[in-house]
Amino acid sequence: MKVDILASGSGGNVIAVRSSGNTLLVDVGIAKTKIEKRLLEVGIRPDSIDAIFITHAHSDHVKGLSLANKYRIPVFASEGEWKSIKGVDPELKRIMTSNQSINNFDITTFNVHHDAFEPIGYSIIDKFGDKVSVCLDTGKVDSEMIETMKNSNFFIMESNHEPAMLEHSKYPNSVKARILSNIGHLSNKQTAEALSKLIKGTGEKIFLTHLSSQNNLPELAKLTTIRALNKKGFKPEIDYEIEVC
Repeated sequence: MKVDILASGSGGNVIAVRSSGNTLLVDVGIAKTKIEKRLLEVGIRPDSIDAIFITHAHSDHVKGLSLANKYRIPVFASEGEWKSIKGVDPELKRIMTSNQSINNFDITTFNVHHDAFEPIGYSIIDKFGDKVSVCLDTGKVDSEMIETMKNSNFFIMESNHEPAMLEHSKYPNSVKARILSNIGHLSNKQTAEALSKLIKGTGEKIFLTHLSSQNNLPELAKLTTIRALNKKGFKPEIDYEIEVC
């Protein structure tokens, strides 16, 4: 299995997952032409995409859905999120159930906690048993999410903000409260705590994603997770890999 983070953050999110000649996209939150360009840069033909899976319908996750219409790609999203998704050819619309199989992939969903109708995360397993879990916008990580994501080879996790930076930011108090709420976004500490429950030190690859450009620093997000995993006895580049996207 190969994972490419093609875009990450409030400007848009796109993830490509490949195995044995098959490719899935999780979220398409940048312009179609940019997605096409970034796919080609990593060696993926846009007309080879097997399916697109949407976590939720906020614009930084669905902006490029015209890609589906152009290349006739099925689009999967929860029934609730289809209430907000517009412009997809009805023939391509698929309601995501808790389990779905697409060619070489088995996909399982888990509920996340965000201010959308029915946001979800995904765990994807290929025919070789490799597993990637995608947990983006969520205000907390609960035990059911941990249970579904465990035993993954790749973890794509939101590490959105540092609370002290958010507190002193110029954001309106209402926006600060939304981000900090249980249906907002994960702090560096919350992400680190979740990963400390998931990482077993078997060479897993961590991608820290969806960092706030105003209320976080890549070095801080990475250090917070490394410190949490150090307490478990795990060392970066020895027991696991970590990358900030």
